[in-house]
Amino acid sequence: MIDCMKRRSFLTGLAAMGVASGMGTRTGIISAAQSAGSGKQRDLKITKVEILQITGKNKRKALYLKVHTNGGPAGLYGPIDNEAAMFVDRFFKRSLIGTDPLTYEAYWDKMFRASRHSRGSHYIMALSAVDNVLWDLRGRLFGLPVYRLLGGSRSKVRAYASCLGFSQEPSALRAKAQELKQQGYRHQKWFVRDRGPNFGPDGVEEDVKVVRLLREAVGDDVDLMFDAYWQWDLQYALAWTRRTEQYNPRWIEEPFQSANLDAFIALSRETSIPVATGEHFYGRWDVHKFLKANAIMVVQADPEWCGGVSELVKICTLASVHGANVIPHGHSLHAAMHVVASQSIEVCPLVEFLIKKMDSYYDFEKHPLKPVDGMLELPDKPGFGIELDESKIEDIRPVSWRQS
Repeated sequence: MIDCMKRRSFLTGLAAMGVASGMGTRTGIISAAQSAGSGKQRDLKITKVEILQITGKNKRKALYLKVHTNGGPAGLYGPIDNEAAMFVDRFFKRSLIGTDPLTYEAYWDKMFRASRHSRGSHYIMALSAVDNVLWDLRGRLFGLPVYRLLGGSRSKVRAYASCLGFSQEPSALRAKAQELKQQGYRHQKWFVRDRGPNFGPDGVEEDVKVVRLLREAVGDDVDLMFDAYWQWDLQYALAWTRRTEQYNPRWIEEPFQSANLDAFIALSRETSIPVATGEHFYGRWDVHKFLKANAIMVVQADPEWCGGVSELVKICTLASVHGANVIPHGHSLHAAMHVVASQSIEVCPLVEFLIKKMDSYYDFEKHPLKPVDGMLELPDKPGFGIELDESKIEDIRPVSWRQS
């Protein structure tokens, strides 16, 4: 009896999320498109906002944001960060009720102006989650993937292998780099974050050795990128770049915290290696400051943190004026890959794929994203194509951080 009740509760939760009702079927797409074409979207309003905690049969948990409407499909986006979920619940839910989800520019601008702290951190992360779920909702309403709504034509985007967590013991390093090359990854990013200024010249020597070993392992036909994870100062970075230019790295990422604009400017003036940063940019204003100063050539703004799809598209336009690349930080993939697919390859050539993280990040989805021969295929389903997998889920329930 208890098992029966659990299953009934579970299926009810799935139905509430649009999983058990065939939301992603072609019939559902046609119905949504017909509704949009009939003019019903003019009266469309958001009626309910839920933060849903999913618990898997493996006991892992994730948070997804769901937005319901009065006359159309619901939007679904996730996983989202705990901090973003808390701020959505406490500061955004009320403002969303009654809002026309098609007026996303007006809503984004209103909420950006609504708080004196909107220029950063958890507030803008929450606005990113809301913006992304509204893009999914619009995709479901019109029966189109988000990248198509954005004007994109690329059905595949190239992924680079982000190698956080892999051993840098020389033989293991060489073997993994060669294995990734065989899997089709023609672009690999490795992390040189375990040393830094406190290690002096010996630290520089070890970090240069990583570059040399990798170049020897993969040859000249694989791009190699390196992430210093904020651990360096300017002198250490200059010493490293002078000795590694001969190995032709595609970029050096986050040698300093992004608060230290002057160090980025100085390094970019002194090296031929492109400098990258931006995962903690909180909007186009941060990007503009760095590009105007010629401090970086690779913008790594994250659509989960920088203001969502809407803001990342604006950042791409800004970068195109300066001849810079936008290669979004790979904290998550749904929003990033749709924006990349919507832009020219000259502006957005790659998307980041964190190999170890992504192995389990989309545990609860039917179609977890996985590159084939180094390429990620865009879903042809509406919105971001997110569908939950009943077979992997034990429980779904709304959660709240609201104060009474």
